Amino acid sequence: MKTVCFGEIMLRLNPEGYKRIRQADTFNVSYAGGEANVAVALANFGVNASFVSKVPDNEIGRSAAGALARYGVDTSELVTGGPRIGIYFVEKGASQRPSKVIYDRAASSIALAEKSEFNWEKIFRDCNWFHFTGITPALSDKMAETCREACVTAKEKGITVSCDLNYRNKLWSREKAGEVMSGLMPYVDVCIANEEDAADVFGIVAEGSDVNSGKLNKDGYVSVARQLTELFHFQTVAVTLRTSISANDNKWAGMLYTDEKAYFSREYDIHIVDRVGGGDSFGGGLIYSMQSGFDPRKSIEFAVAASCLKHSIENDFNLVTVDEVEALLKGNGSGRVQR
Repeated sequence: MKTVCFGEIMLRLNPEGYKRIRQADTFNVSYAGGEANVAVALANFGVNASFVSKVPDNEIGRSAAGALARYGVDTSELVTGGPRIGIYFVEKGASQRPSKVIYDRAASSIALAEKSEFNWEKIFRDCNWFHFTGITPALSDKMAETCREACVTAKEKGITVSCDLNYRNKLWSREKAGEVMSGLMPYVDVCIANEEDAADVFGIVAEGSDVNSGKLNKDGYVSVARQLTELFHFQTVAVTLRTSISANDNKWAGMLYTDEKAYFSREYDIHIVDRVGGGDSFGGGLIYSMQSGFDPRKSIEFAVAASCLKHSIENDFNLVTVDEVEALLKGNGSGRVQR
């Protein structure tokens, strides 16, 4: 069986180290995207992961596909064609200066793709899990329609569907996001969100929390998960809980809500190497743990530990193994050299 992830893969460019973009005379090149990051995380955990998208039929598109294949992701269902790959620039923050992301992704190959280019009957052959994020339907009305067609087909086949809300205000308004995502949520079994997504997309606010000041109220997030479940009949809601002390230092935890019960993970103090892709690594860890039949408490602990480790890795992909996550879960978090 396989897990199918559908979305956009992009070219990531970032200055060396902590240089600002205006200082840069060279940029480091890597590839990433919400669903692509999840596919790589799953492949590193030993899952048969397939990534579906559309990339240009040129060396950049082939390089993007190769970046995924390098880590064991199946790219056989990639569609080729269209004008370009999306690009984004990352300026890593430090201390009180936040990280910044600048997009150059308009009119990308996947944004312009037609839904007829994706044969979901074929793509979902031998598939037991389908994952997408709120970024993909935000790319264009055509992509929103394509996501809906994929979700409908997945439900007809009894495939578990997960969605990370991943609201991006540079792609669409809160009103449009709420309208489109409300139409997709009835097909979703597992909803993943961060501290702000439910408020941005559905207007469901965690009372007593202020993400800007770092104040998080656990009871408020239980209420958010309960309201989401009642509204859309999700089987599971998972929320990442980030307390930002500075751009370099965060507290990191998560909550899983299922069967009217909430489970909170331990909280990690993390010193950040690269936080972009942190939420995706949580999604990958959660999907792996649920597919593995872990109970709710171990599922959320595994997802948070996996994403904790991702914050120590440059670029978006979470290149850790199950054994490394399990070692952290057992308390081996000192960072001492392994010889």
